[in-house]
Amino acid sequence: MPDATRPPSPSSSPAPPLDGVHRAALWTAAAHAAEYGRESPYVRDPWAADFLHAAGFQGGPPGDGPLQRLLPDWMVVRTRFFDEHLLDSARAGGRQVVLIGAGLDTRAFRLDWPTGVHVFEVEHPALLAFKERVLDCSPPTCGRRSLVEAEPADGWREELLAAGFDPRRPTSWLCEAPMYFLPPATVAGIVDAMTELSAPGSTFAAECVSSRSGSSPFVAPFLEALASIGIGWHWQLTDPERWWAEHGWDAQVADLYTLPYVVERFSHHLPLLHEVAKKCVFLTTGALRDAN
Repeated sequence: MPDATRPPSPSSSPAPPLDGVHRAALWTAAAHAAEYGRESPYVRDPWAADFLHAAGFQGGPPGDGPLQRLLPDWMVVRTRFFDEHLLDSARAGGRQVVLIGAGLDTRAFRLDWPTGVHVFEVEHPALLAFKERVLDCSPPTCGRRSLVEAEPADGWREELLAAGFDPRRPTSWLCEAPMYFLPPATVAGIVDAMTELSAPGSTFAAECVSSRSGSSPFVAPFLEALASIGIGWHWQLTDPERWWAEHGWDAQVADLYTLPYVVERFSHHLPLLHEVAKKCVFLTTGALRDAN
């Protein structure tokens, strides 16, 4: 773990593209930077503030609806949930980890990985280049880290294999946020590629959004604000378990309000958390279905 007082990355580092989902990567970095300043942070990401500084970024998601007000805390809770899932999967034998749409993810550097984990980061080349300049040769905590320079929405199978990915080994796949910004057919293609490349024992984790909440007073102002900057929730699900089963995975949606850190963090948001709000997003995990 780097010293929190290390010098910030050079301000001369060019900013990453700030259109579309790349901007959302900076929203998460802003949430992580604020979290790192807490006395007992759920996520320790000392690089997050450096990303914001190097990009000249201030602020967060557009608009000021109820969802936007709790979104920073949600991003932290989401990160913590997927951190624990990936570590559990790695300890169970999934020593290949593939981050689809890695953005400014620093899990390869900040998590206490078991020995022999190989982390692959699939992301747009320009965003990866910016990220590398800010990381400034920081040593990873995993055994090996490989960059896969490919737009997640495009074909990245060959690039992943060329980076050393072994489809004969169990893999932990993570699609933390970017897939719901994509057309449904594109998402299906991504997941089908994951399925094709997965050995028995592979797992996945993904954030999915509910098709039943888009018109609610809680979600609609956020979707309108996203539309104003040219992005939106295009891939929406009614039944995540069924959708993932159709693509080869046994899936389950987390009951987040059984997790102590979720209850603690969202206690001050209770006036906003009516039934629709609690079910507008699904944190979904699962395992490759048995071919037999």
